[in-house]
Amino acid sequence: MEITLKNVTKIFQAKDKTETVAVSALDITIPDGKLIGLLGPSGCGKSTTLYMIAGLLNPTEGRIFFGDEDVTDLPPEERGIGLVFQNYALYPHMTVRQNIMFPLENIKVPKPEAMERAQEMANLVGIGELMDRKPKQLSGGQQQRVAIARALVKKPRVLLLDEPLSNLDARLRLQTREEIKRIQRETGITTIFVTHDQEEAMSISDEIVLMELGVKQQVGAPQDVYDEPGNLFVAKFLGTPPINIFNGIIKDKKIMIGDAVIGTSKSANADILVGIRPEGFEIVEKSDFELPIYQVETIGRDTTLIVKVPGDEAITYRIIVDAQYRIKPGTVVKFKINPKKVYIFNKTTGELLK
Repeated sequence: MEITLKNVTKIFQAKDKTETVAVSALDITIPDGKLIGLLGPSGCGKSTTLYMIAGLLNPTEGRIFFGDEDVTDLPPEERGIGLVFQNYALYPHMTVRQNIMFPLENIKVPKPEAMERAQEMANLVGIGELMDRKPKQLSGGQQQRVAIARALVKKPRVLLLDEPLSNLDARLRLQTREEIKRIQRETGITTIFVTHDQEEAMSISDEIVLMELGVKQQVGAPQDVYDEPGNLFVAKFLGTPPINIFNGIIKDKKIMIGDAVIGTSKSANADILVGIRPEGFEIVEKSDFELPIYQVETIGRDTTLIVKVPGDEAITYRIIVDAQYRIKPGTVVKFKINPKKVYIFNKTTGELLK
């Protein structure tokens, strides 16, 4: 089911009549059968967007379409959606089977059919042997799977997940996100999930929609957005460790940090911000670009070199190199920069420059 949001805006009004724009003029198309991550920091409007798609909130302006059908004014129960909340919202007094069957009872599905469909969904999410347990007897990951099975049992057109992994520990998050991807692939259902965790979004999404302050910043395949950020916010939000931002200049088509030339640009002479991904540095013997190493962290195959630049605002840079290099704190290291990992931005607007 393709989902289209056309010029969707949501404004909340407080008791004192002050207004907050949660989502502003959002235009996106979510392809049929894909898994899409709504990504951004807290307060960016991603959950509000999900709830408008679900029908739990009405847009102030704009229209929402499921395929060719305008669903903007339809209540949630008529949209054909399955929704998984952050806290799972399981009924504690019911068994797993009863929780999964509950939506079918509301629409008067005969009990034998309801039991069969509940078992089918439980098997799909890997909890088929837990049907007689109650939620308190389950782990967080198992409760999550019950919630997903319950959302799928009505065979919805769209599956919506609101921060589905936020209550799980790191190991369970990894396992569960792999399960969500598998379930989505096997069912082929259009799936939208909300997260503030870029690693989650990038690891399982077919596409991500990155938002800030209610405004869409960029849409695309995760790796494409990482490799080709549209502005400074996108570049800084995606990546662990985060991108390194240096003050620089464009002078006679050369990109310079201090006296070191690290690339070329078609833009006019200007003061700029230069972003370099942590993996964009190569240790060399001769280079004009050098940095003093403050601290060294070696984890497995990679070593992270930490650079601190003194000043009014202490700036920390992180550089990833192969663990074969035995660098000691206090060493001044020369680097060659991979031009594919360099991005330049307007210092005032954050706009990407060429």
